[in-house]
Amino acid sequence: MKRKLSLEYEAIRIGENFEASVRELYRRIMYNLMGKPFKVMRQLPSGFQVIFLVDKLRSSKVERWMKDIPIVWGAVLRPPVIFYTRSNKRKGVFPVKEGKGPLEHFKPSEKNWLCFPIYVGKYFFLVFVQEEFLCHGTGLLNLFEITDPLEIGDRKPDGVVIFGIPERFLQEDEKRGVIYRMNDTYYAFVGDSPETDYFGYMKKITLTVHNLKVLEEGRLPVHGALARVKLKSGKTVNLMFVGDSGAGKSETLDALERLDEISEIRIIADDMASLAIENGKVVAYGTEIGAFVRLDDLPPGYAYHTMDRSIFMNPDQINARVIVPFGNYEEIIKPTPVEYFLYANNYTYVGSENERLVIFKRPEEALRVFSEGKRKAKGTTGEVGLTSSYFANPFGAVQRRKEHEKIAESFLKKMFETGVRVGEIRTMLGINGFEKEGPRLAAISLLKMVERGSL
Repeated sequence: MKRKLSLEYEAIRIGENFEASVRELYRRIMYNLMGKPFKVMRQLPSGFQVIFLVDKLRSSKVERWMKDIPIVWGAVLRPPVIFYTRSNKRKGVFPVKEGKGPLEHFKPSEKNWLCFPIYVGKYFFLVFVQEEFLCHGTGLLNLFEITDPLEIGDRKPDGVVIFGIPERFLQEDEKRGVIYRMNDTYYAFVGDSPETDYFGYMKKITLTVHNLKVLEEGRLPVHGALARVKLKSGKTVNLMFVGDSGAGKSETLDALERLDEISEIRIIADDMASLAIENGKVVAYGTEIGAFVRLDDLPPGYAYHTMDRSIFMNPDQINARVIVPFGNYEEIIKPTPVEYFLYANNYTYVGSENERLVIFKRPEEALRVFSEGKRKAKGTTGEVGLTSSYFANPFGAVQRRKEHEKIAESFLKKMFETGVRVGEIRTMLGINGFEKEGPRLAAISLLKMVERGSL
């Protein structure tokens, strides 16, 4: 531990010295051009945004080529961290196939690749990133728990992601991402085209591999947000919202947090979670320690409050994004009992309060709504208008629909048996003019139901 800390401080010292050298050079050049000294000096960030601390992977449970790639065990970030990428929108669904795939003909080399070891939920992943896409590797540091190489030991990775593979090694339907299952391990590949130069591809293909592993264990992956909400009255409730991108999950939680009756909201899962049945009850586990969200969807001023730890992507463009950490790993991997399981409907207009939150009476009714997976797309992906995606989860559920249907049905039945409130919350986020008011009204209706404590 002492050696690790000393290396981190040495990296900080080197970075600060490099920054000072860059600023000094800039000031000398400007002085020579202007012929007079500055009256106001500004200590602007300069020289670097990220420093990676690397080592070699010493596990006997990985392939030979993996041991040659430098593995990242720490990093120094210089905020505000801002990256500009060639794309800011994701398209398509990742196909899942059997076999070695591109590894038949290509393997990353130590010359221009880095390996990021991370935990995705409870699973151990190795993510290999080509040097042109290292901004997305940096994004992983804010979204997932980075693994200490000493913790890895001889552990076999549960999933492998290779981001930035030359497109010539991919088939036409694989260039936006593909997943191969080989020897009980999933390998994900994303091509090196300008179109895939977007963190959404990195995040979603990683979570798709996670969800495939969850389904293999007979558990239920959920595309949704999970939060523990504490009221000023002292009452605490665990809420889970299910829905695709732009359904209003995060927005409803943000609106709920601004209500006077709320004391605290702790986010356990921002975008993806998994459900299990333990001791006869449905519990949830998170996957990420951060959130990858649209700047426009955040409360006013929020991005400035978190500037010291956020990573900004294309802040001057439509669908500008920020990756901000929100929790600790130990908390998200603890089982959290689910008390409300609500589908986020962003497309239905409602004019009366009693229609904003509907609780289903039968599992069959719930299964139909969740399976349809409807939402009005906001343009954050390649979709526009009213769309449908099975269980609002194109990240594993669609690819393994047969297995998912059986698991989903059993989990919904268990929820009804154990008193979980299963229903639909109408956020109206996709309706023009209700982008802010819709989630606020939905949050008020939800708060009233929680306070009543009954249907």
